Amino acid sequence: MNSKAKQINILCEQVSTLTPDQKKEIIRLEKQIALLRSQMGEELSPWDQVQLARHENRPYTMDYISHIFKDFRELHGDRYFYDDRALIGGMARLNRQAVMVLGHQKGRNTKQRIYRNYGMPKPEGYRKAIRLIQMAEKFGRPVISFIDTPGAYPGLGAEKRGQAQAIAFNLLKMARIKIPIICIIIGEGGSGGALAIALGDRILMLEHSIYSVISPESCSAILWKDQEHSKEAASSLKLTSKHLLEFEVVDEIVPEPAGGAHFDHGESAALLKPRIINALKELQQLDPETLVRRRHEKFRKMGHFIDG
Repeated sequence: MNSKAKQINILCEQVSTLTPDQKKEIIRLEKQIALLRSQMGEELSPWDQVQLARHENRPYTMDYISHIFKDFRELHGDRYFYDDRALIGGMARLNRQAVMVLGHQKGRNTKQRIYRNYGMPKPEGYRKAIRLIQMAEKFGRPVISFIDTPGAYPGLGAEKRGQAQAIAFNLLKMARIKIPIICIIIGEGGSGGALAIALGDRILMLEHSIYSVISPESCSAILWKDQEHSKEAASSLKLTSKHLLEFEVVDEIVPEPAGGAHFDHGESAALLKPRIINALKELQQLDPETLVRRRHEKFRKMGHFIDG
């Protein structure tokens, strides 16, 4: 498909001198690309889904914010240590509805990736997140959370400053928050680093995203003592959107543009926005006590056990 796209680009650079036959060739190639994109999702293995979820051109949290929300005002800092740039958040408007938006943020080049710590928050990132969620509760604003991280940062400094405690504290508080929380897995949902901002009333998952307790590479390293079995681990982990919907870990799969969200950020956001609005309308009809009770029931019933 890349070779066909290059052919189109070469022809388009010569647009002023195109012959009728060349114009027909462009139309033919574009139709072939559209067909290949539409067929792509039908042939993907779990490992292919992992690669697609990590695609460097996939839309990140800031991309969805810019397409879906208006008047976004970013808020900074955890009031303890510093501002973790791997996790962003702030006030915004969803149509006329005032909301709190937060999520993991990755980078597209080396400089941005270092600045965002590759989308892996430290304890102060999660403390900032819960501060914003509690602020949203104070002002009665629903929370929209975007999940896209390989996991919480495992560095020594993060561990010293209470990484595990920060994640556990978020889970405790989010379970009790008396406002609607909508969580969307837009890329990678990695371990506790993802779950720390993914305990909500409605869990949406983009079609080609992944959500798992561990990455396939780490799973392979633990079970086989190397990373050569990552593809096999990806299949065993059942980390795709279809598997997780079947297991009732997520509530809804959001379709992506043909070939994946990285082909068209605007269309991907347009497909997601009405799902957020519909979920919000349903949740806002519930009183706070019912909201919290149903959230507790939702997470308590997860998991299937076989008594042998």
